[in-house]
Amino acid sequence: MKKENKEVKPYMGTVKVGPKGQIVIPKEIRDMFGIEPGHSLVIMAHPKRGIAIERQNVLLGIAEAIFAGKGKEVYPYEDQSHLGEFAEAIKENVGGEEIERDRSKSAD
Repeated sequence: MKKENKEVKPYMGTVKVGPKGQIVIPKEIRDMFGIEPGHSLVIMAHPKRGIAIERQNVLLGIAEAIFAGKGKEVYPYEDQSHLGEFAEAIKENVGGEEIERDRSKSAD
């Protein structure tokens, strides 16, 4: 359950990678983002930008916004020509069936 904080403060911590490559997301971060057991997270990696972990539903929302022509609103500082590729990658790797279902509904 997401805690109601009067002031949201950034969190930085260190986690160790276990023998099976697993990490534990600190409780402070889980509480901050409402991450609970069973939630799906997506891990992304780029050789120059590093590693990021995001909630699946957030990425699906970003892809839907890009497909709806709102990419500049979502990522105003990114090269807009690459956002379509990013949305397609989300569709292919994260939950394409959900995006396709939503896109076909809006086309009707």
